[in-house]
Amino acid sequence: MIELEDAGVVVTAADPGAPGRTLTRTILEPTTLRLTERRIAVIGANGSGKSTLARLVNGLRTPTSGRVRTLGMDVAREGPAVRSRVGFVFTDPDAQLVMPTAGEDVALSLRRTVPDASQRAARVREVLARFGLADHVEAPVHSLSGGQKQLLALAGVLATEPEILVADEPTTLLDLHWRRVVDELLADLDAQVLLVTHDLAAAERADRVLVVDRGAVVFDGAPSAAVARYVEAMARL
Repeated sequence: MIELEDAGVVVTAADPGAPGRTLTRTILEPTTLRLTERRIAVIGANGSGKSTLARLVNGLRTPTSGRVRTLGMDVAREGPAVRSRVGFVFTDPDAQLVMPTAGEDVALSLRRTVPDASQRAARVREVLARFGLADHVEAPVHSLSGGQKQLLALAGVLATEPEILVADEPTTLLDLHWRRVVDELLADLDAQVLLVTHDLAAAERADRVLVVDRGAVVFDGAPSAAVARYVEAMARL
């Protein structure tokens, strides 16, 4: 379960035109949510605050006001414990792929749950095969295509079997086939899924949809109504 209690994010920066003064900007208005559904989608325009909301869930960003609790833990005080149980997939896979080869990257994710090296190697091959990367165990990460990197990033996170998965645009670099595969995979997960997406068809398959606009959740409810609200708002731009 994910709970936000008046959680907001404000950032400050030096005013380049006035030395000694600071500027403040609200990234996310104080927000209160209790998310218990199995599959939740977050939609909104670029820069609306979707990713900020997503990052609050596992403590990659902490609120400057209010509180966020995930799986009963305060993300500001128990960030590492939260992140050990909540997986996060970034929009840009290069932001999370840190090892030289595809196999090593998945193995890094498994080092805590599969301590035996031979068992871990077998599990790595199994995980990569599931994502169409069976022939890329030894492939340098930099040699992979954007779509393959995105699949590798998702594979590494899911290998840890998180209780909650936060996925920030996890299919933007994928072709139609792999988008469908990933969407079906996320739908079948036992974990709670918070999906940030521009894919309105994927959003409509969620149990609940949040619409974020200009740093505020402006709609929270049924997928069809949420998508209609978003499309209407975009048409007015």
